[in-house]
Amino acid sequence: MGDSRAATSGQPSPRRRRRTITVGGTHPKQGDGSSRPHAAGAADHKVKAASSTPQTSNGKVAERELLQQHPSPTSPRSPGKERSNVEDIASRLGCHVLQESLLSSASGYSNYRGILNWCVVMLVLSNARLFLENLIKYGILVDPIQVVSLFLKDPYSWPAACLIIGSNVFIVAALYTERRLAVGTISEKNGLVIHIFNLTTILMFPAATVLILTSMTPVGGVVSLGVYTMLFLKLYSYKDTNRWCREIRHAKAKKLTRSNSCPNVAHCNGSVRTHVSYPGNLTYRDMYYFVFAPTLCYQLNFPRSRRIRKRFLIRRLLEMLFFTQLLVGLIQQWMVPTIQNSMKPFQEMDFSRMVERLLKLAVPNHLIWLIFFYWFFHSSMNLVAELMQFGDREFYRDWWNSESITYFWSNWNIPVHKWCLRHFYKPMLRNGVNKLLAQTCVFLASAFFHEYLVSIPLKMFRLWAFMGMMAQVPLALFVGHFLTGNYGNAVVWISLIIGQPVAILMYVHDYYILLYEATT
Repeated sequence: MGDSRAATSGQPSPRRRRRTITVGGTHPKQGDGSSRPHAAGAADHKVKAASSTPQTSNGKVAERELLQQHPSPTSPRSPGKERSNVEDIASRLGCHVLQESLLSSASGYSNYRGILNWCVVMLVLSNARLFLENLIKYGILVDPIQVVSLFLKDPYSWPAACLIIGSNVFIVAALYTERRLAVGTISEKNGLVIHIFNLTTILMFPAATVLILTSMTPVGGVVSLGVYTMLFLKLYSYKDTNRWCREIRHAKAKKLTRSNSCPNVAHCNGSVRTHVSYPGNLTYRDMYYFVFAPTLCYQLNFPRSRRIRKRFLIRRLLEMLFFTQLLVGLIQQWMVPTIQNSMKPFQEMDFSRMVERLLKLAVPNHLIWLIFFYWFFHSSMNLVAELMQFGDREFYRDWWNSESITYFWSNWNIPVHKWCLRHFYKPMLRNGVNKLLAQTCVFLASAFFHEYLVSIPLKMFRLWAFMGMMAQVPLALFVGHFLTGNYGNAVVWISLIIGQPVAILMYVHDYYILLYEATT
């Protein structure tokens, strides 16, 4: 009613007008067009606070921040703000909780990345000092031309290469034997005799050639014998797998159709891929694909990758070239002088100096072994697998986390482990052999091949590699029964770091004595 009377009488309304606050210092005009100062009280307090804050381009944003920082005493406080204030005061009263130290096992803390980086830095610095000391003492010993002499004594005589090329005879013999077995021309018993003769010759022929030929260098002998050893394992797997296929075929003879005995064509992602069934796999292409594939276990249809990744292939090739040069340089610059200086303490049987030389040799030997592992199992085998589109790239597992000896030998060389498991260990278990004896037989076979690859190229038999491998059996039993966790992992690392230099020094010492006696 009062407002209506004021409006009709033309007098200004007595109601309280709305005021706005600006930051720039200019008072806004009121409803009647005049500019008046702000009233005292809460409004003046807000203006003073605004003058002490930084200027903003938006006055409304500044006003909102002021209202949040200085709420009006007349506005009610929300329950959330009261609760946050209570919690803030409570946090000031107590600052301790029940908790363990980070380095305690009960704390559950596992992020030691900084400590790992520190270990790497310390390792690099210590090895850099040793390498600098080596350069100061011996100078630069790296000679790429000398590497050629490790493979060839006579540039016109290549016995290792000729021996490797001659291995095709055994490959073709195995293929033709399987073809005759597939069509029933020869019996299973006669086929087994032929396979045994072929496999035995694969091991005996190159060994006799290396021992007889004086032009064969130790490195050339190791390479050729290594190729024949892999071929022996491959052809053994080839024989077993085809025999299993024949057993399945005989078991399903009544249900066998022509489509099951010939290659089937399947479409995979738009590309035509051949799915092979026995005996359609008995071809030269299939045989030589298996010979060059990075595996020791044969199967009729390998997993295949879709395409060849060029960038991945180039990276692996560059890694191979780089690590090859690095390995040659470290061996010539670091290993050879240390081994040469170790001969005198071994001849004089100076035990303290022998231990000192052993520990000095352990560092470069272990570093070279790690680089060789990456070069062979990651770079080289992935390069071959990528070229052949071989899909199974599990060439190793996390052997560095091994808490037992058996776990290490089962995970650092997966192709050999799969072969032993498939063609040696499980067949013995199926024939009633207990687990411990089967594991011992696997180590025995591994010890034989280690000695085969070392003693024959050096043309001397000392059985250091054989005894080193067989010593893994009691060590595995001891670690498995008494040590677990980090303690078991430490024993695995110690056996790798110390065991290899001991065998190397034993063979080098005996080889040096053998050559010294031959020259004198």
